[in-house]
Amino acid sequence: MPVVLIEKQTPQITVLTLNRPERRNALTIELMTELASAIENAAADPAMRIAILRGAGKAFCTGLDLQEAAVKDPHDTAKAAAHLFLVLAETRLVTIATVHGAAVAGGAGIMSACDFVVAAERTKIGYPEVRRGLVAGLVMAFLRRQLRERDLREVLLASELFEADRAREIGLVNRVVPASELDGEAQKFAASVLQGAPGAISHSKRLLEELWSTSVKEDLERALRHHMEARESPESKEGVAAYNEKRPPNWTL
Repeated sequence: MPVVLIEKQTPQITVLTLNRPERRNALTIELMTELASAIENAAADPAMRIAILRGAGKAFCTGLDLQEAAVKDPHDTAKAAAHLFLVLAETRLVTIATVHGAAVAGGAGIMSACDFVVAAERTKIGYPEVRRGLVAGLVMAFLRRQLRERDLREVLLASELFEADRAREIGLVNRVVPASELDGEAQKFAASVLQGAPGAISHSKRLLEELWSTSVKEDLERALRHHMEARESPESKEGVAAYNEKRPPNWTL
């Protein structure tokens, strides 16, 4: 079964569905690679203008698959994540994330890298990486552009999960709607975008990026160094093991 479902909904809209519902769409190297390729392939179609991202099953995405992370080379996992985030950041397509259930860690990162986010009511969102001995470095490339510093420190350092309404309040989410209205609200954003000239929207996206003092690519490269230092630390090994063994981590090791 493919880990990313691709539906060309109209000549201008592609829907990409993360398809590991049995693992709450946890991110494997395969899933991240397939999702990046699907976005690039959609963008290669001159008529295509919008990519809607969604998750199969009970959650949008609960972050890195820590079972795979425990056995894979951390460099391979980190590079796959960095590549996916860069593709999301640089694509000419307008990206719309529709999140439900949970968007956590890398899943919240995918959401944060999109142009628009529509969340179902009571969706749990958060960046709990420090509780696993990890650093949400790659995600920071986007969060620093979207949040006030106090809110940024709260979501990263306190690392509590919060609901969609709070995410809307601090600027991570555009709309919060009942779950039954999630797809319809995404279609409203898509319809609004399609009223704009394709070239003007593409230029606007590029200008938004260029106006920052550093590019997303530069931020991701810097973040990757910090991410890897944490991934290769004893804390990370203990945090991932504790998660997989369903026990509290022992940070005094």
